[in-house]
Amino acid sequence: MISRSRWYWLAAAIVALAAGWYLTRYVAEDALPPGMASGNGRIEAVAIDIAARTGGRIREILVQEGEAVAAGDVLARLDTQQLEAQLREAQAQHRRGRIGRDVAESGVAQAEAELSAALAVVAQREAELGSAESQYNRSRQLVDRNAVAQQVVDDNRARVEGARAVLNAARAQVAAAEAGVSTAQLRIVDADATVEATEAAIERIKADIDDSSLRAPRSGRVQYLVAQPGEVVAGGGRVLNLIDLEDVFMTVFLSTVDAGRLAMGAEARIVLDTAPDVVIPAQVSFLSDVAQFTPRMVETAEERQGLMFRVKVRVPPELLQKYADYVKPGLPGIAYVLIDPSAEWPQSLRTGLLE
Repeated sequence: MISRSRWYWLAAAIVALAAGWYLTRYVAEDALPPGMASGNGRIEAVAIDIAARTGGRIREILVQEGEAVAAGDVLARLDTQQLEAQLREAQAQHRRGRIGRDVAESGVAQAEAELSAALAVVAQREAELGSAESQYNRSRQLVDRNAVAQQVVDDNRARVEGARAVLNAARAQVAAAEAGVSTAQLRIVDADATVEATEAAIERIKADIDDSSLRAPRSGRVQYLVAQPGEVVAGGGRVLNLIDLEDVFMTVFLSTVDAGRLAMGAEARIVLDTAPDVVIPAQVSFLSDVAQFTPRMVETAEERQGLMFRVKVRVPPELLQKYADYVKPGLPGIAYVLIDPSAEWPQSLRTGLLE
């Protein structure tokens, strides 16, 4: 049986070991080498809402929550029955427009033929008028010599007036024929406009049908489903949410002293609480140019007295591709940054470095 004094010594040894572990784990970490700074944060990833561009009923969802997808993969489909009916209607109107254009072209050919005939009649009537005027002029000369009767002159004058009237009528027919050609040509323009309008409608409806297949804009992982098959969503309504596995980062807050020495693109390291022996290489991808108070979720009593700068530390995309299955937004950890490019990482941030 262990005596009471030995129990005291044993308890003291345990307390000493615990204190040593605490000092090694936390106090040593807080004492960073010169040229380095650190901050607490959580792993974040860019979230993308996959939404329907036009309203409709969800026909099927092809992915599950947590499933990894590649850029271009079809994630869900909306019902396209109504759009397909509209497409058939537009295609029928397009065929009608093409037929209307062919008919209009035939009308132009016919109107041009009628114009040619009218022009020929005008030429004939002009010749007849010229002949009548010549005959009338000769008869006037002959009547002065009493070679012909005055009645002949009067008859020739009447023939001239009649020929002139017939010529004017022929010219009116030419004008009407020209108007007919213009009208027929306008019918072609109208038919072309109808064809172009239906072609545009067909393209729009096909685009709507294509947009009814919701595709992943980039590689990522399905975070959660917002809607289910059979539900009706409005235009812009969310169907599911995707996280971009190629844009993962941690946001931390540094003091004005540290932020003032930090450069864009500076080296960084991330150590997660769930894997303290794994060091993730990163890079400073964002540095706020406006100071702010530290958010309450990460602030301390001392930090509340000063302003901080928001810094985003981004994990390289090529590294994320190798460890995509381990990326879990929300994991807490610590981000370390080099505020002095000539500084070297301590051994604790070199061992276990992912490559």
